[in-house]
Amino acid sequence: MSVVLDTPVAVRRTAMDLLARREHGRVELTRKLRQRGASPEMIEQELDRLTDEGLLSEARYLESFISYRSRSGYGPARIREELGVRGLQRSDIDQALRESGVDWQAQLLEVWQRKFAGQLPCDPRSRAQQTRFLVYRGFPMDLIGRLLSGEVWMTDVLGI
Repeated sequence: MSVVLDTPVAVRRTAMDLLARREHGRVELTRKLRQRGASPEMIEQELDRLTDEGLLSEARYLESFISYRSRSGYGPARIREELGVRGLQRSDIDQALRESGVDWQAQLLEVWQRKFAGQLPCDPRSRAQQTRFLVYRGFPMDLIGRLLSGEVWMTDVLGI
């Protein structure tokens, strides 16, 4: 049985339920509330209130999303694209990526070792395969090139 979102209290309660599960961006939360039948005016009013109270925060959402996706093995380009699709401003995304403190080179090395068992490509075909995979994951070409050419070693990144 679905709840009808025809009052500000119902909209607020549903928004808070969604935020209790995980952080949401304003655009994403607006979309979910509209899907549940809330009017745009009530959504804006309640989301403004939640923002003023500090319960809805784009900065917290960006931090949470970047942390989660980087731990899942994705690079900055892929994360930037996913956040852009979710309606966040490019400047906010870039700032959050800079401030995230993620060591993208270490992330790249970890993903590469997990997928390719630390085996550098021995021919152009395997190099292309590894490159495609890492680019798809969202890592920058300069880091990928250094890694696959053997310039980045575990001692450089892990301090071993």
